[in-house]
Amino acid sequence: MTKPLRAAVIGVGSMGANHARVYARMPQTTLVAIADLDPALRERVSRTYKARPYSDYHEMIEKEALDVVTIALPTHLHQRAAKDAMAAGIHTFVEKPMADSVAAAQDMIAASHEHGVLLGVGHIERFNPAVIALKERLDAGQLGQIYQIHARRIGPFPPRVKDVGVVFDLATHELNIMEYLTGAGIRTIAAQVKQTLHDSHEDMVSSILRFDDGVVGMMDINWLTPTKIRELSVLGERGMFLVNYLTQELWFYENRSAQDHWLGLVTVGVTEGAVTKYEIPRVEPLRAELETFVEAIRQGYNGLVNGEEGLRAVFLAEQVLRASRERQIVSLPPYTPVPARYDNHGGKRAL
Repeated sequence: MTKPLRAAVIGVGSMGANHARVYARMPQTTLVAIADLDPALRERVSRTYKARPYSDYHEMIEKEALDVVTIALPTHLHQRAAKDAMAAGIHTFVEKPMADSVAAAQDMIAASHEHGVLLGVGHIERFNPAVIALKERLDAGQLGQIYQIHARRIGPFPPRVKDVGVVFDLATHELNIMEYLTGAGIRTIAAQVKQTLHDSHEDMVSSILRFDDGVVGMMDINWLTPTKIRELSVLGERGMFLVNYLTQELWFYENRSAQDHWLGLVTVGVTEGAVTKYEIPRVEPLRAELETFVEAIRQGYNGLVNGEEGLRAVFLAEQVLRASRERQIVSLPPYTPVPARYDNHGGKRAL
């Protein structure tokens, strides 16, 4: 039997505490330690999961002989903590957004190569079973030509997020998912942002995107809506898919006028057709994500969202803010999204 990996979490706020819970319950890992500056959080999480508490993560890294660590600190602290962990030879998982700038993300990737360890990034919606099922159906051609992809990620204002706005905190989810689902790179971005409640960053963004293959993307994202909505729709020749991220549901609304013919798909109009709700077994995306991280460490390849994809999301977020700031459409160079499987860096500590 393979020995469980020794795991730790740096930052055990709302998301970090969930990482601690999953590491403690996965058979592939043993949660041995947590680090947080808040004594109440530190005591509660360490007691709940029987992990040693530290106020200084440097001390934890030095004493615990860790195999893996999650960094769930405020975004501007990711770079320093990740580099410290990787310099100690620890495979490192960083919550999304990966960093607060392209330069910081590039520095983190360079450190992962230098120290031969794996760097994973927490784009959790990639492990939502409804998104995975949608990707499979799009790749199989069920929708025919894709016309538009539209994301709504809206909800109440979160006072805990101080160092970034909705573009880095929320839009990075959708920017990554859109390129993943279409298999095409974003080529142009137009955006408008608004700051209403946040002290120093935008709390609303509306953006129109165009992809290499001509698909039009739309993002409606804010912290100003008194109910939480997480939806994505994909419109195409044969109808429309609708994903509810929160309930892990996938629906298909058929265009009855799109008919298969021996010469190919024939679309003579758009009329309402059958509505199908697919049966999708529910899973916890965070557990699936961390299981994938551990498998990538052991096997060296799988569908983990790696540092390069995390960097891409940070780059796109910067370009959304640039488009809003300059009040013009931003054009981007050609880009091909990474394949679902990739090789490890050949890390010295593959376990």
